[in-house]
Amino acid sequence: MSSLTLPDPDRAVLARANDIAKQLRRLVPDAVVISDREGRSTFECDALTAYRRLPLAVVLPGSTEEVSAILRFCHDNAIKVVPRGAGTSLTGGALPLEDSVVVCLSRMTKVISIDPENRVACVEAGITNIAITNAAAVEGFFYAPDPSSQVACTIGGNIATNSGGAHCLKYGVTVNNLLGVRMVMMDGEIVDIGGSHLEAPGYDFLPLITGSEGQLGIVTEAAVRILKEPEGARPILLGFDSTEAAASCVAAIIAGGIIPVAMEFMDRPAIHVCEHFVAAGYPLDVEALLIVEVEGAEDEIEYLLEKIEDIAKDFLPTEMRRSQSTEETALIWKGRKAAFGAIGQLSDYYCIDGVIPLSQLPKALDEIGWICRKYRFDVANIFHAGDGNLHPLVLYNANDSVQLERVELCGEEILKLCIELGGCLTGEHGVGIEKRELMYEQFTDEDIDQQIQIKEAFDPSWLLNPGKVFPIEGRDARKLRGHELHVLESGIAEGHEAP
Repeated sequence: MSSLTLPDPDRAVLARANDIAKQLRRLVPDAVVISDREGRSTFECDALTAYRRLPLAVVLPGSTEEVSAILRFCHDNAIKVVPRGAGTSLTGGALPLEDSVVVCLSRMTKVISIDPENRVACVEAGITNIAITNAAAVEGFFYAPDPSSQVACTIGGNIATNSGGAHCLKYGVTVNNLLGVRMVMMDGEIVDIGGSHLEAPGYDFLPLITGSEGQLGIVTEAAVRILKEPEGARPILLGFDSTEAAASCVAAIIAGGIIPVAMEFMDRPAIHVCEHFVAAGYPLDVEALLIVEVEGAEDEIEYLLEKIEDIAKDFLPTEMRRSQSTEETALIWKGRKAAFGAIGQLSDYYCIDGVIPLSQLPKALDEIGWICRKYRFDVANIFHAGDGNLHPLVLYNANDSVQLERVELCGEEILKLCIELGGCLTGEHGVGIEKRELMYEQFTDEDIDQQIQIKEAFDPSWLLNPGKVFPIEGRDARKLRGHELHVLESGIAEGHEAP
């Protein structure tokens, strides 16, 4: 859906936009300031592309000091700010408002230092996830969290949503690999939280910042843990004639005391699409496929793979095939990493991100299939099976407003199912606008009030990424100590109201 379908802003809005852009150019002459309509339209949405809005202006700073000057200016002039990395958010987390300035960190890509002795890399927040590993690889190290979008997504965005990835089962997600951040507060103050070493003095605020979705400040630099590359690693493909058998096998492997470095699930539709796209060598005669990877010395790898095969036999796999070479391993993972792009070539899809206990995997997959059939949609299931982070891809036509409304209802029902099964709303994509009203399904009014108090402690004027995360319904009733919270209307595209 093109932004050209939206009405042009009135002259007063255009005049304000031009004035803000002019002042920003004077304030940060070395930054890139975008004010023309065509340039701003590049930033009108994130990967949740059904909803679009043009910001007043876009500024791309090149340093923490420039970010500080920009935020101080916006704070003093009561201008809303939407932080942005690569725009790969799948929940509308980087969706701008029409009266906001987008601060995009994509120019801030420096590797500040790689310290193998202390196992830490210090980088700017606009660097891509894969670039950190590439930089550390020179010293024989790597950065563990590896989202499927790792070639594009930035470490700042990873911190904002606490991103995971295929290889996080063993090493943990972003919060488990983050040592420190430099962050700019809404009033322009620069603060350092944590440090560039394993243990920092004082309160541990990093878990509070990680996953805060740009609501508390803008992270401009990060110190992350890097790990020594393993001696070896090898995946095994386990094919099953039912999704239930594959899901049960996942829980059994973990219960057997084995923590693979990765354990990924793909159902038949996903297998066929990815195989056609990449030719990874996936079996095409199975209903579900597990990619289970272990690492270590060769003897350790052999021992673990034998144990996994013994456990898998109880679930009657139709195929068990170990990778025989580094080339075959690379192809197996290339197919998995390309899954979203491969499916996107065939159809629009609505990617749902929820988490469930491993013991509920068989029931969850059965219920997800039933829900999608009820709403008359096909679904491809691809997810991080080892930690129960589901990613059903519901296939629909984004240009059909009726289907768009129906697919949102479908996604809402799937997320409610995750909560009912003892899970939660999000594993790594965040809440954004997509799930904000569902927060009441997960939390009580008191829980949400506590979270709002934290937001207000960092950003009392509600200028940072407003309209995201917190439910709009019920805010006025709670009054929130007299603050006027901004109702997000930027989720409207062609007359369709955002979730």
